[in-house]
Amino acid sequence: MNRRDFLQATVLAGSALALPTDSLAAVLPGAKTKSVLVIGAGLSGLAAAYQLRQKGVQVTLLEARNRVGGRVFSHHPKDTEDLVIELGAEWVGASHERVIALCEEFNLELFNNQFDSHMIYGGQYQKAGSWDFSEDMDAFWKQLPDWWAKVSDKEKIRLDKMDWWRYLSLKGFGERDMDLRELLDSTDFGESIRNVSAFSALAEYAESSEKNEMDFKIKGGNSTLAEKLADAVGRNNIHLSHKVARVEQNKKGVTLTCEDGQSFSADKLICTTPTASLLKIDWQPALPNSSLEALHALQYARIGKFPVTFTERFWGVENFDCVTDGPAHYFYHGTKDQPGKEGVLISYATGDKADVLNAQTPERRLQLILDSLKPAFGDVSAYVKGDTKYYWGKDPYSMGAYAKYGVGQWFDVMPILKKNHGRVHFAGEHLADWQGFMEGAINSGEEAADAVVRG
Repeated sequence: MNRRDFLQATVLAGSALALPTDSLAAVLPGAKTKSVLVIGAGLSGLAAAYQLRQKGVQVTLLEARNRVGGRVFSHHPKDTEDLVIELGAEWVGASHERVIALCEEFNLELFNNQFDSHMIYGGQYQKAGSWDFSEDMDAFWKQLPDWWAKVSDKEKIRLDKMDWWRYLSLKGFGERDMDLRELLDSTDFGESIRNVSAFSALAEYAESSEKNEMDFKIKGGNSTLAEKLADAVGRNNIHLSHKVARVEQNKKGVTLTCEDGQSFSADKLICTTPTASLLKIDWQPALPNSSLEALHALQYARIGKFPVTFTERFWGVENFDCVTDGPAHYFYHGTKDQPGKEGVLISYATGDKADVLNAQTPERRLQLILDSLKPAFGDVSAYVKGDTKYYWGKDPYSMGAYAKYGVGQWFDVMPILKKNHGRVHFAGEHLADWQGFMEGAINSGEEAADAVVRG
């Protein structure tokens, strides 16, 4: 059983943890759904709204930001010739069936976004293909998919009680192996592997494509998918800069009220917001205590993207990325295969490193980023044309880039957060098996839309 099927089965088995309270039982829907409110115009909300529109359901979508896309955020650096980078979600995986299908439906082109990783470790630079893990780690990694396919459900739940660093250390891997796994894997989970569930990590790596789903990107920017979905939903059905303050439900339906006093009503509601925004809404009736505890328990990854535009692509190859043990953490070529002489390297930092870089003055931050490149390329300051940043750890709507399931949370927290609250259903990347990816957001939104219609 793969992660997706296993998680769905586990959620069903644990659904009693979040059964509606008696006060909500009377408002559980029974009649056919004709209208639905959707909170959040990220990919999850847009996918839900699009699915509902295709089923003939009237949809009204409310978004607090002044744009669609949410944490999908394409950006054109200043003073460049039509280059585009991603300040938010970056990769489409080879296994991401729904994203790929939607791109085909909307005539969006996917192009290769795979990289060959260089390494700066202990002040020494090694080109892609010239560094590796120990033979023991390589052997462990090679047999991981076959071994994982045989792991029992009971053992998977046990693995969720242990962190990824502890699991690897108990295998007896050496210091260098552990250091490299920390540097590499923390870019996948957004925080130290000491804070990541071993189940989460094993499922991620055993069931992903060879490049760990870092395979493609949408030509013109990933935000083009959000824009196409918004067009298909109907711009007249989407209300931007509408921050929801209150949600009320009764036997007749759901009414939400925005901070500016505007109100909207429908038969049901799908809420796709990150937990930080969800907790700011006044829910009437109130959310169950179990839901509140789960919402407070789930943390989001502190990820910062710090792009630097250079007048020349001095790194020499288009598929360049580089993991470092410096504060800049991980570099990748954000303008891979885009035309022109100029290029953008993005410093992608996670956890405490992202916090530190974000806190610096612009001059000091740029210097730290350039210093991290010195072991490989020397002083490249003469090539700098400009820089910017986006730190998701302080994004006012999400307070993080994506959900980070810690030790013991996959099977204790997620089942509770997935449970509907009367006429309100929940969706988002934090409730998906492809958690942290655009694919997961879309899957979750579509599943919520199906549940609302079945309801």
